[in-house]
Amino acid sequence: AYERRFPTCPLIPMFVASDTVNEYKSEDEAIHVIERRCKLDIDAPRLLKKIAGVDYVYFVQKNSLNRRERTLHIEAYNETFSNRVIINEHCCYTVHPDNEDWTCFEQSASLDIKSFFGFESTVEKIAMKQYTSNIKKGKEIIEYYLKQLEEEGITFVPRWTPPVACKLESSTSHPRRPVSPAINIPDSATKEGLNNKEILNTSNSPSEPTAGTPDDKLDADYIKRYLGDLTPMQESCLIRLRQWLQETHKGKIPKDEHILRFLRARDFNIDKAREILCQSLTWRKQHQVDYILDTWNPPQVLQDYYAGGWHHHDKDGRPLYVLRLGQMDTKGLVRALGEEALLRYVLSINEEGLRRCEENTKVFGRPISSWTCLVDLEGLNMRHLWRPGVKALLRIIEVVEANYPETLGRLLILRAPRVFPVLWTLVSPFIDDNTRKKFLIYAGNDYQGPGGLLDYIDKEIIPDFLGGECMCEVPEGGLVPKSLYRTAEELENEDIKLWTETIYQSASVFKGAPHEVLIQIVDASSVITWDFDVCKGDIVFNIFHSKRAPQPPKKDSLGAHSITSPGGNNVQLIDKVWQLGRDYSMVESPLICKEGESVQGSHVTRWPGFYILQWKFHSMPACATTNLPRVDDVLASLQVSSHKCKVMYYTEVIGSEDFRGSMTSLESSHSGFSQLSAATTSSSQSHSSSMISR
Repeated sequence: AYERRFPTCPLIPMFVASDTVNEYKSEDEAIHVIERRCKLDIDAPRLLKKIAGVDYVYFVQKNSLNRRERTLHIEAYNETFSNRVIINEHCCYTVHPDNEDWTCFEQSASLDIKSFFGFESTVEKIAMKQYTSNIKKGKEIIEYYLKQLEEEGITFVPRWTPPVACKLESSTSHPRRPVSPAINIPDSATKEGLNNKEILNTSNSPSEPTAGTPDDKLDADYIKRYLGDLTPMQESCLIRLRQWLQETHKGKIPKDEHILRFLRARDFNIDKAREILCQSLTWRKQHQVDYILDTWNPPQVLQDYYAGGWHHHDKDGRPLYVLRLGQMDTKGLVRALGEEALLRYVLSINEEGLRRCEENTKVFGRPISSWTCLVDLEGLNMRHLWRPGVKALLRIIEVVEANYPETLGRLLILRAPRVFPVLWTLVSPFIDDNTRKKFLIYAGNDYQGPGGLLDYIDKEIIPDFLGGECMCEVPEGGLVPKSLYRTAEELENEDIKLWTETIYQSASVFKGAPHEVLIQIVDASSVITWDFDVCKGDIVFNIFHSKRAPQPPKKDSLGAHSITSPGGNNVQLIDKVWQLGRDYSMVESPLICKEGESVQGSHVTRWPGFYILQWKFHSMPACATTNLPRVDDVLASLQVSSHKCKVMYYTEVIGSEDFRGSMTSLESSHSGFSQLSAATTSSSQSHSSSMISR
């Protein structure tokens, strides 16, 4: 009955064909040894087939029939993958020593996985899954052929008898070998999990290797549960990229889910995905990102004022991250911590997101490789358009896009104010096209209507500040106390390295010696932006325009036009002989700024030429009725030693094309400040296209 499996068996679809490669028969016909090369089509475990790079897998099977001892020994081993995986299978049919009407069957198999492109555990699981199911299957197959013989009228096969000349010899030379009873391995062996090299008691025949059977879908299940629906081409790309990493990469190999993110980010172009993945792996190793959750503790300022945190999951099972950006003092966080600390915090959020995706994949039983981010913009105002803060945000986006592709499943932007188009214009060019498609933006209370928040988040977990009933433990944010601000020098002294040199410059302002910055404008309608802090004393801020360039300051640091002090530089550009209204004109009304104030503003230029930003010492006015100084003024003047002020400033020119359709929002934003910046005020404007805010 067993011999009827060959050359192929319809009950084993994966068994395509077999060829006899060697055969031996003894003269007395007691011994018959036949060796076959079996061709298997491993259709079920698709990954293994693609890893091998061949269409079929070959096993060599040797059957040794000993009619004299009434035994059939079967040995099988794999020819394909033999340098990576060693599969040995041994089966034996014998006559029970106590009852000749009984046939005993024993089988053992060993699996030694040396390496298999990172899929060692998958191969092991395939073998384990077959442990119990194939015992029953093997019995069904042999019973099928026994029944077939019976239907053909074959119910008895006479025993082999030796030739007359050999009877005496055979009776003395070949005593019957005792046969051990069949061994039963308890089911616990499969539950405890086996190492790469184990002895398996299974009942799959030699033509059914432990690597898989027609109904084995473990690899397909693995793909469906942990990776999602993949086409054969996509599977092939994943395996080829992982194989390349195994052979060339020295460090930690990322999980399949993470490799797949990089492939999806480059539309499964292996060369492009490999390039960005290698850059990311180098970056992770250089900055020890794999250990950031275990080794880095966020500063208390972040824990208190960073208005973001994880909050349950959305309807698709994705982890949900809530960010109350409108209530967050981005400038205060940058000034108090520096960009490096903010970057590390964002990286820790992303690493936590990856961990939560793995957990949710196990909980929901389906692949979850990305998270949903809910951004509440209630309170967004000009303070959030502070250029250094936006620059820090853009750098963070750049790092995240390069190293965490395809991790954002959906971005819900709620309560977007009129100033939002400005921020979006600045940020959107740095966001990948595929990522931008995942953005859903709601203005006002539109998120409460059809197609809004309830389509993506269960009603029970909508945060309370959005009208839901679920208490959200995300910090409320608020203004970072200026007492926590640190200068660039302090950050550097504490060995906190920024990505680039600080974009701020320090300047000293003396009585009679203002500090001036020259900005040349070629195209009209450009936007000059500035941000500065008055660190010491009171100053007057002015903006002037001139058609001709002022003379460059003298390099002599002690000269009248350029003064260098420990607290910063002092540069004077407006020549003493220049007259206001003839040689240069004022384009903004003077703005008096007190010590401790932070000022951000912008000016849309009307003409090309040269613009001069000036910080001037503010003299205390005398009392109008008595011509005597006020007590407050006297006290304030005592705090300004040697008639010296100090400012830290940053300026930038933005092309008008970067503000397409956004200037209206920029101009009108001063009227809608939230409680976050209740102290913020706007200056009187010399014309409608200028805006200054503190």
